Amino acid sequence: MVIERVEEIRGAVWIWAYPRGAAAACPGCGCESVRVHSRYERRLADAALAGRRVVIRLRVRRFFCDDEGCRVRTFAEQVAGLTVPYGRRTALLRAMLEAIGVALAGRAGSRLAARLGMPVGRNVLLRLVRALPDPEVGPVAVLGVDDFALRRGHRYGTVLVDLDTHRPIDVLDDRQAETFAAWLAGHPGTAVVCRDRAGAYAEGAQAGAPEAIQVADRWHVWHNLAEYVEKTVAAHHGCLRREADIPLEVPAQATSAAELAEAAEAAHAERRENSRLVARTKARYDAVQALKAQGKGIKPIMRELGLAKETVRRFYRADSVEELLAKPRAGRPSILDAYKPYLHERWNAGCTGASTLYREITEQGYRGSLGTVAAYLAPFRALGAAPPAQPAVPKVRRITSWMLRHPDDLDADEQAKLKQILAVCPHLDTAAAHVTAFAEILTGRHGERLDSWMAKVDADDLPHLHRFVRGLRRDYTAVRNGLTLPHSSGAVEGNINRIKMIKRQMYGRAKFDLLRKRILHAT
Repeated sequence: MVIERVEEIRGAVWIWAYPRGAAAACPGCGCESVRVHSRYERRLADAALAGRRVVIRLRVRRFFCDDEGCRVRTFAEQVAGLTVPYGRRTALLRAMLEAIGVALAGRAGSRLAARLGMPVGRNVLLRLVRALPDPEVGPVAVLGVDDFALRRGHRYGTVLVDLDTHRPIDVLDDRQAETFAAWLAGHPGTAVVCRDRAGAYAEGAQAGAPEAIQVADRWHVWHNLAEYVEKTVAAHHGCLRREADIPLEVPAQATSAAELAEAAEAAHAERRENSRLVARTKARYDAVQALKAQGKGIKPIMRELGLAKETVRRFYRADSVEELLAKPRAGRPSILDAYKPYLHERWNAGCTGASTLYREITEQGYRGSLGTVAAYLAPFRALGAAPPAQPAVPKVRRITSWMLRHPDDLDADEQAKLKQILAVCPHLDTAAAHVTAFAEILTGRHGERLDSWMAKVDADDLPHLHRFVRGLRRDYTAVRNGLTLPHSSGAVEGNINRIKMIKRQMYGRAKFDLLRKRILHAT
């Protein structure tokens, strides 16, 4: 290409040029032609120079095609690496804008491009991203699959990741077994499918690639165990509260204090038992169980009662209403816990006004409501005194965390508290032993020990862990493969985190096609 002159006009660099060479190849037949039909000028935007916009005014020729068998009669010459038919940007500028659009999408990308001397509208950037071709999908030996929320609680998609390269290779607009099976059938050669515990992906893999080995991801298996351990701790948290640090042989005054503490705890328990949440839970449990006794499934009950599917599933599968009321969230720390000793002291000193005490602890940093303070003080008003504040029993989440972490990761105080808790409750001691054994199987990939571990759990009185074991048996082959083979869904989870970032950049308003392009082309 020959450059005739370069000028700076209104802060932009203008370049006048024309192609070098006497002939051009016909795009229809490939034959070279030297017979010129006409000339005209094209205006191309190019990559910025020193932060200034660059415009190329390219004088090109239109040629006749002399091949009688060619359907093309005339054609415009193209400069390799610079122009494309009907394009108003150079290939370099288009590639740069595509990269900006993939990374930042519309408004943010437009602002950055303008600062770099390549002004472009946000809608143009989005059109460039949408026009990108899909990456070619070759044979995938080890495939990772998981879902992500397009609209949380309403609509979900599926991301497929090549676990050898850690790159997403496709994105599906739902998480149905039929869609996943159709994709596998259209892309043969998958030897291993690494997935979570979702039944849809198990069914899809079996239908679309029956010869592939299914592997349940170890993190998801451990996460499932953690959920049931938390439920086990919640179910036995009451016995820890009953074993609070109150001496058995004490003077008469202390015995009175102990009786007062017991009465206050009973009053608080009665208030919780009569709360609207407990009443609603009992009513829903009775309604779901009554419809279940009529032979109705989860979806019909969901439609009849107008409840969410997951809510109906919990009530449907619960063995008793106490199992639902002993939820882990009931053992979460209260915002009032840090101020209870002060409330007890001030109450026994004669200050019994809830509003006054509320103002005093607010000055100390309390951010809760007056109603929470008044509800906590109500039993003391009926008893006429407040018991001495007892050390708080560790909450359900805290105890669960101690049981699930490696002992070397606990400090001396946490190890001592966990040891004391396990000594108080034999059920939690047994559950902790099962957790330790399962952790050794998982980290050492000793899948051959899984059967004996499940048999030992079945022999103990731990209903929640029994449910976990039943779930393992329903997905036994994939779980054992996950505890034996080195494959995991770590790369898939990393891509899902990146998808969440992309969604936040677009404020959740992008259509699926644009989101899919950004997922597949983002680096």
